[in-house]
Amino acid sequence: MQRSFIGFLIILALGFFVAPLCSNAQQSGKVYRIGLLGLGLPPSEAQWQQSPFLQALRELGWHEGQNLVIERRYAEGMLDRLPALAAELVGLKVDLIVAGGAIAIRAAQHATSTIPIVMTGVADAVRAGFVASLARPGGNITGMSGMASVIIAKWLELLKEAVPGVSCVAVLADPANPLTPWMVSEAELAARALGVRLSILNLEIPDPSTLEPAFAALTTERAEAVIVLPAERFFVHRKRLVDLVAHHQLPAIYPGRGFVEAGGLLSYDANLTEGSRRAATYVDKILKGAKPADLPVERPMKFELIINLKTAKAFGLTIPPTLLMLADEVIRED
Repeated sequence: MQRSFIGFLIILALGFFVAPLCSNAQQSGKVYRIGLLGLGLPPSEAQWQQSPFLQALRELGWHEGQNLVIERRYAEGMLDRLPALAAELVGLKVDLIVAGGAIAIRAAQHATSTIPIVMTGVADAVRAGFVASLARPGGNITGMSGMASVIIAKWLELLKEAVPGVSCVAVLADPANPLTPWMVSEAELAARALGVRLSILNLEIPDPSTLEPAFAALTTERAEAVIVLPAERFFVHRKRLVDLVAHHQLPAIYPGRGFVEAGGLLSYDANLTEGSRRAATYVDKILKGAKPADLPVERPMKFELIINLKTAKAFGLTIPPTLLMLADEVIRED
């Protein structure tokens, strides 16, 4: 995203040694068709070819243009396009759909109750109503589910460590995300435990130009730092969002490295490369005959803290050495 479909960036390394991994589908000569559905922007062809998802499929014996056709559909930030795109994939009679983000997963869920759906990028699959439970998903949906309640509390802890003495934190939320009310409730619980006051700012962003007026509320509420809750639309407009937060001189923590690469201060979230590769294993199992209802939903095993020291310097902020030691990646000045 410009690491895309959700943030892919590994260099392809396949060759002779993957030949023994070929699936039964290759032996039978059948060509399967899968669909990708996302709210965001499409990756460039180079980004797509280097994506961890596509690389993992190749390692499992699935090769685009040989035994696999991949139909990619992206709404480019426009929510109203998702139902039609999901219906289009269903009309193509794809063998499964990979959907990224709660809004896209919901569109796929409404479009079909029979075609398997592999989900990624959702904060909590059970609370969103996509699966009955993690161990026994039921229905036609399985895949990866986040751990938002744990991560939201961690965001507040990290902000308090990065900005000692912070007492009021603004929470930027997208009301279009079906999990927003629950995530706000989790943030309020964590804030009470840490003695922090929250100011909730719901951002309607059909167009990035509408963001600036909404930020006037941050001044009114006297927020000292910002948490940006997960939302696909925030990621699509991340550069504008990061720039506005910086304009207001507010340290912020974001849900994913793409925001920090765009100039944000901190991010803490599941490792996207791992999640993308795990999604490929679900595709592999389902195309080989497994039923989504029988495949337990997985939670991420790897999380990453990324710190942008260039942004910290621009804010006049000194990141404590203890926090720098915890970081998986530090973006430093050139």
